Amino acid sequence: MLLHGWPVTEMHWRGLLPVLRRGGFAPVPVALPGLGKRPGSTPSFRKSDLADVLGSELSQRGLGRFSLVGHDWGGTVALLLAAAMPDAVNAIVIEEEILPGIDIDIPAPGAEHYPSWHGPFNRAPGLAEQLVPGREDAYYGTFLRQSAGPAGLDPDAVRAYIDAYTTYDVLEAGLGYYRTRADDRSDVQRLQQNPIHTPVLAIGGHYAMGSAVADGLRTLAKDVTGLVLDRSGHYPTEQEPESTAQAITNFLQQHRDQPPH
Repeated sequence: MLLHGWPVTEMHWRGLLPVLRRGGFAPVPVALPGLGKRPGSTPSFRKSDLADVLGSELSQRGLGRFSLVGHDWGGTVALLLAAAMPDAVNAIVIEEEILPGIDIDIPAPGAEHYPSWHGPFNRAPGLAEQLVPGREDAYYGTFLRQSAGPAGLDPDAVRAYIDAYTTYDVLEAGLGYYRTRADDRSDVQRLQQNPIHTPVLAIGGHYAMGSAVADGLRTLAKDVTGLVLDRSGHYPTEQEPESTAQAITNFLQQHRDQPPH
């Protein structure tokens, strides 16, 4: 199960999908409500609530065992889902996410590249709603280009991401992910009291969160393997697709047949 983050779409996984299939997996991209698509009737963007909804959907589909790959907000949802369903999840890959409530500094050079403005801006009540409509290229485009670091992103992908988020309900939903911060922090801090045992591969981009991804997750999981992609920013699966996809596939193959944790 592949859960992308903000402000990208399922296109984020385009380099990973064929490698997973060749490795014997059946990858299923999942678009969380409002992340590049209409949010529907989602009552809450609290990450534990989103994890509960997704877990129920997977159970209804008869998926008793699976692995999770989460990027950005998808990583937070993935970890909370694994905590709620430990017998169902073989392994977890977290790409470029420091969960809410984990206070850890991003090391250089990522600290100089990864944007610090978007979180406070997105959380400010009513501000983005007034300033973003009609200026989506500046808003999403600036974040995507800054967070990608020196290597940048495929211009066609940037255009596709901006287009996918250029509707009011998607804007509003994306902001909702940031405005549940207090509840998300509480949920993650409770998880620190009972860390999960599911194996985790923590992937950071050298020009974004870097080693802070693994360091932050070590307070939430007992078995964490860290990996930093040297040329990547916030999007290793897109920016170094071959290396990242092979690392993810190898990790999932290593843990696919292990008993429940």
